[in-house]
Amino acid sequence: MSETVLTGGCQCGAVRYALDQLPENVHVCHCRMCQKAVGGPFAVICPVLKPAFRVTRGTISYFMSSDVGRRGFCARCGTPLTFDYPDGDDIGVLVGTLDEPDRAPPENQYGNESRVAWFAGLTKVPGDHPTYANNPEMLRRISSTNHQHPDHDTETWPPAG
Repeated sequence: MSETVLTGGCQCGAVRYALDQLPENVHVCHCRMCQKAVGGPFAVICPVLKPAFRVTRGTISYFMSSDVGRRGFCARCGTPLTFDYPDGDDIGVLVGTLDEPDRAPPENQYGNESRVAWFAGLTKVPGDHPTYANNPEMLRRISSTNHQHPDHDTETWPPAG
C-alpha cells in the first residue's frame, strides 16, 4: 500500500479521496470547458497517475464533457472534483478540493486563448478583506450553521446529530 500524500473531497463530505503521490504539472486551465465546469474564470488542476488516486468515501459521478473527456463531481452537493480522459494514464484533481490546496501551486497555464481579459490584473485588485468583514451578523449566521465538511478526513459521514 502506498503512503497518502494529500487528501481532499467535496464540500459536503460525501466524497473523499487520497493521493499517493505529489501532483505533477499543476496548471491553471483557462479553456471554456474548464470555466463552465468550475463556474469560474479558470480551473486549477493537479494531475496524478490514476493508480495514485483513491476514492476513500462515496462515489464520484461523471459528466462526459466531450467524447474523450469526463468531469467528476459529487452528486449530492455538486462539487467539481476531477477531470480525466478515461483511456489516459492520469487524472486531474481540482486543487480547490484538496484539504491543503497551498501544497499544489500551479507550474503552468493552458487554454490561454479563452483567458478572461481581466485575469492579468487580478494581483492589483484590493484583497485585504476578510469574509463578511462588513457584516459580522452574516458571518455569525454562516459560521453557526455551516454544513461544509472540514478540511480533513472524518470517521463517519454524514456526521452524527
